[in-house]
Amino acid sequence: MCILSQKVYGRITNYRTGPKSQTSKECLIEFAGINSDGLAGKIVGQKVTWKNETKSMIGRITGAHGRNGMVKVRFKHGVPGQAIGTKVELMN
Repeated sequence: MCILSQKVYGRITNYRTGPKSQTSKECLIEFAGINSDGLAGKIVGQKVTWKNETKSMIGRITGAHGRNGMVKVRFKHGVPGQAIGTKVELMN
């Protein structure tokens, strides 16, 4: 299955959190069609873009999160809270 030949969309599920803090620069994203850590490892290093009506933000996939295909994405600036639950696009 070659998922990178077409546009791939994902959804921001949450910020990366710890026991006492949350990091708004890092988000957890799940992509459609990526459901294992092996497939998530293949897209590490690629860029994603989140678009709003007024601005767009570009982040880089830094690694897998767990074994279900979720990935960690780091943005240069913090992502607003309204972005949680919205879609992102994987850039080729």
